[in-house]
Amino acid sequence: MRILVTGFEPFGADTENASAEAVARLAVGWSQLGLELSTATLPVVFGELESALSRAVAESRPDLIIGVGEAGRRDELTPERYGRNRIEARIPDNARASPSGAIREGGPERLTTRFAVESVVEELRSAGLPASVSDDAGGFLCNHLAYLLYERAKPTLFVHVPAARSGAAATVGGETDVAGGPEHPAGLGSALDFDGIATGLALIVRHCAAAAARMG
Repeated sequence: MRILVTGFEPFGADTENASAEAVARLAVGWSQLGLELSTATLPVVFGELESALSRAVAESRPDLIIGVGEAGRRDELTPERYGRNRIEARIPDNARASPSGAIREGGPERLTTRFAVESVVEELRSAGLPASVSDDAGGFLCNHLAYLLYERAKPTLFVHVPAARSGAAATVGGETDVAGGPEHPAGLGSALDFDGIATGLALIVRHCAAAAARMG
């Protein structure tokens, strides 16, 4: 089975993005499980996201895609049940654009992952990792990617992870969450560092690969 896992490049004033840092730690050790895993880092630019995803998919030809992004006000691994047909850029993306509106004009209001997210969370918690189900991926690039993934025919899942940093706290990441919070929150200081997040993502990959195989 071929699997593509994507993270996002750093954005705003930050020089790291927890999603890309954790995804980079997944690159090896999968062939012994019969899995061929590829990774990609996507741009934090609304106008480039879909084409970048399409290129990554064309290169890896995956049977399963897992997208990963960070959320500044979360301290758990949170698989997203839905991708919503909305863009609400409360801060500019890396191209200084702040679009709003629908992802797909006339498209479904929301799309749903084919995976049972409660089962994903249960496995993470069984491994001692903090996790919960999310029903709202916000309105920034993370939700945009979730919607693009969930409209695909192949099994897909989007996961939000804490905005961990190797040094100071994150200054961005909250815009990936639902409206109503501060635009530039300080990081929560989650117990999950890059390696801990990567451990959780590896469990998610294995879980979803097994589930996708059962889907046929």
